Amino acid sequence: MYEFIQKFHSGWAYLTLLVLVIAVVNSFIGMSSKKEFTSKDRKIALFALIGTHTQLLIGLILYFVSPLGLASLGQMSDKALRLTSLEHPLINIIAITLITIGWSKHKKLTTSESKFKTFSIFYGLGLLLILSRIPWSMWF
Repeated sequence: MYEFIQKFHSGWAYLTLLVLVIAVVNSFIGMSSKKEFTSKDRKIALFALIGTHTQLLIGLILYFVSPLGLASLGQMSDKALRLTSLEHPLINIIAITLITIGWSKHKKLTTSESKFKTFSIFYGLGLLLILSRIPWSMWF
């Protein structure tokens, strides 16, 4: 069971990162070209939001069944264990919170430029945080 959840978490991460990168690039293009915010732009951002929330749920399940998660919190001197048991989950929760805030804020905005700017900032920061805490050595 643990191995299946771990592989699913890793596989879903590829899809989530792809959609999140597309959402960030789309928002930067929309902001720089001053185009109108359409339902297509909203859907791209929504899919990124859904993808990251799904990844969070899978990750939380994995955290509690993995020997590298909650069970290894007492071993902070080991760099790899600190990454998987503390840094990766904490920073990714912060990143997904930023993405969620960006989604919520865009709904109250009226101009296309402000919507694209909000997505660029919040989704962009979320993406950077996620990329900073991926356990790359375990991923490839």
